[in-house]
Parts: sequence; structure tokens; C-alpha cells
Amino acid sequence: MNTPRLSRQHDHFVGRFEAMACECQILVRTADASLASRLLDAAALRTRAIEAKYSRYLPDNLCARINHSRGAPVPIDDETCRLLSFADTCYRLSGGLFDLTSGVLRQLWHFDGTGRVPQQTEIDALLPRIGWEKLQWNRDWVVLPPGMELDFGGIGKEYAVDCVAALMAELTSQPTLVNFGGDLALSRPVSSPWRIGLSQGRRCNGPVHVIEVYQGALATSGDTERFIDHQGRRYSHLLNPKTGWATAGGPSQLTVAGGSCLQAGLLSTLSLLHGSDAEAYIQAQNVPYWLTP
Repeated sequence: MNTPRLSRQHDHFVGRFEAMACECQILVRTADASLASRLLDAAALRTRAIEAKYSRYLPDNLCARINHSRGAPVPIDDETCRLLSFADTCYRLSGGLFDLTSGVLRQLWHFDGTGRVPQQTEIDALLPRIGWEKLQWNRDWVVLPPGMELDFGGIGKEYAVDCVAALMAELTSQPTLVNFGGDLALSRPVSSPWRIGLSQGRRCNGPVHVIEVYQGALATSGDTERFIDHQGRRYSHLLNPKTGWATAGGPSQLTVAGGSCLQAGLLSTLSLLHGSDAEAYIQAQNVPYWLTP
């Protein structure tokens, strides 16, 4: 496991560590190196605890126990119950486009550079194993039908960002920015903004412009890093649980502002799941956004 790293930059410290399959950063406006170091360690500990509990890549955690339960009830805690409640709300508000049981589709879709697109017959065989409404749960247990999978990846990173931002607010009054791979949240509103550079997606490297953030959170979705190019068509890593197909035809990148990273992440994901109608969808939500075609 990598060791968190701390460096000084102008009027703040930057702490870095690896988790959630990305570089995680904690920016703290303080001259106190000891404080910044303590906050970094606390952030890394909280993030890795969430990852250890909900990552689908680990063999013996809560997510694995649910997915290998073969229909037997699996005990859950209050935190997991809250996440399931949030996922249930997202499923209903999205008309079924946001579905944590759709991760089973990753058995067919591999965004590894091979360029392979699954056959319709393969997709059709998996679709019966998707459906949030088939899940049973309450505050004490969850029952997942045999053959189905629960994948917290659709909300895990955004949830971790919000949790760490809340933790930073508890531990210090100093302004803190939590940035996990471009999904970020402020620990508290600030009078002097954090300046965030937005990239130009797949068109070129470097920031397209800089925005000033005073409060809340930002989340970004797109097809710049995980995608499939097949017969002149680019498929993003966002999978439609209704059709079983990866999304195509949308913008290369969409950044959305929200009150929390979970909220912003949900809106950016749902927008791109609308493909060529992504901008029309996000415009209707009446939230700030930045889009790269």
C-alpha cells in the first residue's frame, strides 16, 4: 500500500495517495505542516476503509459477500442501508437508467483497448440478471437473487469524496478541497475560491478554461480514458441497464456542479447515458455544467 505524500504549494499543502483506482488529493489552506499531515492521514484512512468495504475487486468484503450469497440474506450496517436508499432513489428518479445491478454487464464490455463489442445475443443472455427491483433489503439485511451482482462502483468514489470532505470539516476550520480523480468537494464554503482547471476531453491535453468554485462539489463523466472505438463509433464505459449497450453519441466530457459529489456525479452520469441528448438533459436540470463535445 502506498504511503501518503505531502507537499507545499503557495498558500496550501497538497496531500496525495492512491485509492479508488485514481490519485486522491487533499488540498488544505494552512501553513501548519503538522495539521496538513494529520488531515492527509485521516483522509487516506477513511477512503481506504470505504474501498475495502465496497470495492468489487476485493475477494472477501461486504460487496463480495453479497454477490456470492446465492440468494441468502446478508447482514448490512447503517452505512450500507443509507447507500442502498440513495441508490433506490436514483433508480426511481432516473426511470431505471441508474441501476447498481448493471455491473454484471462488465462481463461482456472490456474497456481494455481491444476494441471488441459484444454480440446482441450475449447481451440478451445477461439482461435477465439485471434489475434493481429484484433486490430485497431493509436496515438489517439485503437479499440478492442468484446470478445477479451489486456494484457500488457507480457511486463509490463520489460517496468517498463526500465522506472525506465531511471529515475534513469536522477536523479543521481550514478550507479543504477533496479531489479524487477529478471528482471533488469543498469541506466548507470559502470567500476566496478554489481555481479548478477543466481539460478539453479527448480533443487535446491541457485545461480548456479555469472555473472558480466557492462551495459544493463537481463531478466529471466522459469517454476520454475508458472507451471502445469500434467501426468508427466510440462507446463510453457507461452501460445502459435497459439495453445492455455502452453509451455512444454523447459529449467527450461533462462536468456538473452540485451540492454534493454524489448529486453532481449522478447528474453527470445520467446526462451521458442519454447519449446525443446529454446536453438537453443536463440543461433541464437547471444546474451549472461545462461540456466538451
